[in-house]
Amino acid sequence: MTKLAIVKIGGNVLENNEELTKFLTFFAALEGTKILVHGGGKLATQMATNLGIESRMVDGRRITDAQTLQVITMVYAGLTNKNIVAQLQALDCNAIGLTGADGNTVQAHKRPIKSIDYGYVGDVDGINANTISKLLSSELTPIFCAMTHDGKGQLLNTNADTIASELAIGMSVHFDTSLYYCFEKKGVLMDITDEDSVVKHIDTNKYQQLLEQGIIADGMLPKLANCFHALNQNVHQVCIGDITMINKKSDLFTTITL
Repeated sequence: MTKLAIVKIGGNVLENNEELTKFLTFFAALEGTKILVHGGGKLATQMATNLGIESRMVDGRRITDAQTLQVITMVYAGLTNKNIVAQLQALDCNAIGLTGADGNTVQAHKRPIKSIDYGYVGDVDGINANTISKLLSSELTPIFCAMTHDGKGQLLNTNADTIASELAIGMSVHFDTSLYYCFEKKGVLMDITDEDSVVKHIDTNKYQQLLEQGIIADGMLPKLANCFHALNQNVHQVCIGDITMINKKSDLFTTITL
């Protein structure tokens, strides 16, 4: 099977122009078939504020009303996505920017209202692996923003970590997929105050130990849940680390396997 790298870039890298330029240079040089997934939350919040639109968050998740959805579409699918595509083209990486609506590549449904109404937020139903495979076989590199659609004309704000995980799962039918979560830390840390205290390998047993010790907590909880969800659905491996993980200049990152 052909290898496929799916890389999700974190917000703190995305918002730092110098780090973003470095990351995109590493990503463009990454050999083989690849897909990039990004969000853009901080810029969306800034843009909403400039337009006089209040940003509401619950447990780190954005409440997406109709006005907020317009801002997210402008920022995620427009400004952020096209800037990344343009920079990658300058680096001889033939990138194509996509939402989940483009080519019907990522299908989702509006999250049901339970205790909280998240508004126009999507939960992923499936990946159109055949269409994405056609893009990859044409030597195009898909750049997905954190937006999906419901197949009925409605765009949906969707968590970028989840999109990356579901892409890795869906594409595993055709490829030997590896998933890379690239953010500002070097990996999963034993001690949050020590940047070099990276846990280099986590399997199912180690994961349970780290949960019980409270080492995996807060924002790392949903990220690790996505990782093991992907691994349990035939994804080869998941790695978490900073931008040096992409060009293998450092071995200081976390590899997760079953």
